[in-house]
Amino acid sequence: MLHDRILVQLDKDASERRSASGIVIPATASLGRRLAWAQVVAAGPSVRQVSVGDRVLFDPEDRSEVEVATKDYILLRERDLHAVAEPEARESELGLYL
Repeated sequence: MLHDRILVQLDKDASERRSASGIVIPATASLGRRLAWAQVVAAGPSVRQVSVGDRVLFDPEDRSEVEVATKDYILLRERDLHAVAEPEARESELGLYL
């Protein structure tokens, strides 16, 4: 990876969603502008806020898709990310996670 580029793989659970009442909403249904979660697979040397293995939130409309070794990935710039999920806190720690 070069400069501030990040290679991510979409979460497997991103294909379907459930409503509050338990109705399954397929990935093909459009609900306006919806952000997506992905797992960071690789990061360039200029990336400062994200590391490999982090779960990130981004806009799926602002992406470049690439296929490497028969797997689909998305290439993003660090500035295109909206959030980085914090791992769940252990029972002994206080705080919230995204």
